[in-house]
Amino acid sequence: MRTTKMKTKIIVWIISLLLFAGSFVEHSFAQWVQSGISSGYINCFAVSGTNLFAGVGGGGVFRSTNNGASWTAVNSGLTNMNILSLAVSSNGQSGTNIFAGTWDGGVFLSTNYGANWTAVNSGLTNTTVRSLVFSGTNLFASTGGGVFLSTNNGTSWTAVNSGLIYTDVYSLAVSGTNLFAGTNGAGVFLSTNNGTSWTAVNSGLTYRYISLLAVFGTNLFAATSFGIFLSTNNGTSWTAVNSGLTNTNVSSLAASGTNIFAGTFGGGVFLSTNNGTSWTAVNSGLTNMSVSSLLISGTNIFAGTMGGGVWRRALSEMITDVENFSSLPSQFVLEQNYPNPFNPSTTIQFAVPERSHVIIEIFNLLGQKVDIAINDEFTAGYYEMRWEPKLASGVYVYRMVGKPIADEHNAFIQTKQMVLVK
Repeated sequence: MRTTKMKTKIIVWIISLLLFAGSFVEHSFAQWVQSGISSGYINCFAVSGTNLFAGVGGGGVFRSTNNGASWTAVNSGLTNMNILSLAVSSNGQSGTNIFAGTWDGGVFLSTNYGANWTAVNSGLTNTTVRSLVFSGTNLFASTGGGVFLSTNNGTSWTAVNSGLIYTDVYSLAVSGTNLFAGTNGAGVFLSTNNGTSWTAVNSGLTYRYISLLAVFGTNLFAATSFGIFLSTNNGTSWTAVNSGLTNTNVSSLAASGTNIFAGTFGGGVFLSTNNGTSWTAVNSGLTNMSVSSLLISGTNIFAGTMGGGVWRRALSEMITDVENFSSLPSQFVLEQNYPNPFNPSTTIQFAVPERSHVIIEIFNLLGQKVDIAINDEFTAGYYEMRWEPKLASGVYVYRMVGKPIADEHNAFIQTKQMVLVK
């Protein structure tokens, strides 16, 4: 069964910097530094385990397996190089699906970390795909012709636009069973039924051209060229949150805990530690201030720029609540999920002592597998994931299988129980 991967985003607490010390030591992460790609328009990022992906306008998809120290183009079969969006999910078997949305080329799928790509556009009548998101096992694409839904990994697409009075959709975001669409002129729309119907949710939203939507916890943020708006009630009402944001042309958002980063066109990167109540520029060393995309992976933040490639900075330089472990784990560990019982989501923490293939599967009490939350390769470190299932209330068992790459026969297996209450 396929994973709800986009619902169970993995946050890497620490990736062993010793592996890359030879490349990074001279910088000491004292400021923003160039990270592997020195030019190009970086429109989007995605992460899967220890693999980072960057979508480049006109350059296709690049992959890094060493925390951004170097990148390799992975474009075989990719007939359109203008990448606008990326999304990642487990294929529920033995690998990862990577989806790339393009400008006027539709969606491409890779099942082998970008080594090969195949177009998956049947039914997709508008092929400029600006955003790709998962809601459970459903994949949604926002286009210049509205929102499209695929329930089969892109094999076929169906338009889901009833009530969406303006179909030039720039961004999508998911919060529980709520799907939000940000449009280029008509504000934000909400669907609670997988796109079957849409309702405008714009009270207090004084600027209706939405560049990006992002959900952090229970907060929904809308980025526009006139600043950032915050909704704490699923779009019912909005408030501008721009104090200290000296450049309001906001292109991208990312979060680490309660710390929110905003990338702007012309003003670089800003940080808020209070849900946008105030912002501070964090641009030391950043020579290209036109930031088009942001990604937080492990203890680092990556900024994609317009014409200046990829930049990287340690989160610990800018915020004080980044987990920083003095040593790597000595053994596999599967922690009890929290909260427990839970609704709608829970966090599962685990530790990996050496480079390993990790699978976390979910079973009901009949022993039937109902989800695969993780199926990927990890370096030594501490990790956590958020699981937000679309399942009935009940008791479930989650099982972690860790197989060291150096000795796959010496597998770690552990199970724990959790309770979903709806």
